[in-house]
Amino acid sequence: MTGIDLSTIQVAKVVDARGSACPGPLLEAKKGIGTIAVGEVLEVWSGDPNTKNDIPRWAAKVGHEFLGVIESEGYDRLFLRRMK
Repeated sequence: MTGIDLSTIQVAKVVDARGSACPGPLLEAKKGIGTIAVGEVLEVWSGDPNTKNDIPRWAAKVGHEFLGVIESEGYDRLFLRRMK
């Protein structure tokens, strides 16, 4: 994770996966990251607590940068930078 202020980061796309359980948010993130340009940021909204572990692990495995998470009312906002 980086020292970026996530509350002010410019995102290219938001994926709302709040209604789906594991592995739904991860699958939505995989689809969403393919629709943005390299260097852009994807924001994923998820109500599934497992997503906070799944997405950073997946990002590291495939070579994207996990920027961090902001906890909101009843869901998490996760930020990923597409690296390739």
